[in-house]
Amino acid sequence: MPVRVEPVTLQPVPVSDNYVATIKSRRSATIQPQVSGNITQIFVHSGDYVHPGQRLMEIDPRQQQAIVAQQQATEQQALAIYEFNQKDIVRQRSLFSSGITSKQAFQQAEQTFNTSKATYESDVAARKSAQQQLAYFHIVAPFAGVVGDVPVHIGDYVSSTTTLTTVDDNTQLEAYIYVPADRSSQVHVGLPVEITTADGSPIAHAKIYFVSPQVDDQLQAILVKAKIDARPGVLRNAQLVRAVVTWSTTSAPTVPVLAVTQIGGEHFVYVATNKDGHYIAEQRAVQLGSTTGNSYEVKSGLSVGDKVIVSGIQILANGEPVQPMS
Repeated sequence: MPVRVEPVTLQPVPVSDNYVATIKSRRSATIQPQVSGNITQIFVHSGDYVHPGQRLMEIDPRQQQAIVAQQQATEQQALAIYEFNQKDIVRQRSLFSSGITSKQAFQQAEQTFNTSKATYESDVAARKSAQQQLAYFHIVAPFAGVVGDVPVHIGDYVSSTTTLTTVDDNTQLEAYIYVPADRSSQVHVGLPVEITTADGSPIAHAKIYFVSPQVDDQLQAILVKAKIDARPGVLRNAQLVRAVVTWSTTSAPTVPVLAVTQIGGEHFVYVATNKDGHYIAEQRAVQLGSTTGNSYEVKSGLSVGDKVIVSGIQILANGEPVQPMS
């Protein structure tokens, strides 16, 4: 029977471990108001994409608007007094220079002018502060992202402890991985990390860029972080994924996945063995390691140079004559 064979060769095999990682956004904000009041308008819905500065909600600003109007009136009153005293101090200085008024009268006029000036400047600052507070009644997005759950409704009374919604930027993500403390001598910045799904399907490739200088006393693990560049919509904030951290690479014999069969929980391959000038299919039990591409790492059962049969293995029998083909 003609069969296709491939020789067992040494290939670079990564030494890696699997960990559960948590995806977190590098730009994620919980939106809470800085003022209290009743919500009058909600401009977005859960799942909407928003731009920086886009208005999300509005809290009733009428009370603060009244305060701003009052501060503006007080400022105008102080300005009128300040402008009058400004003209009066010029007149008093001229009279004092001419000897018509006493020094004490001139000093009293000067003190009145300085007081009115300070009062006016104080009222200007109070008006500006009140106007800045007025801006807090308009809730805006701090950056571009996706709006999360909106648990509040129009008419609800909110305060600085109320969570209005969240905004997450799912384009700038990182994986939080906890590595056992006994790996502390091996973990370092630059180690490659592969993010996969639960079934092992690759999602993204990354590298460790942060290693915590402390060990978590409860988990006895070290927090490491890896920045992730994934397609939009593939990963989300707080999602659990599998992270494969590669510690090093070593040379080991490998065998194609197509050459392996499983019988009774054990793995076998067929090797084209030369016997008295003819080749036969010899069935061998093998111990396999991790997969690398389309090959298995072979821990025992094969040697470098063995000709592994990779075609027709479903109909082969142990000892059957074969004709190897490259």
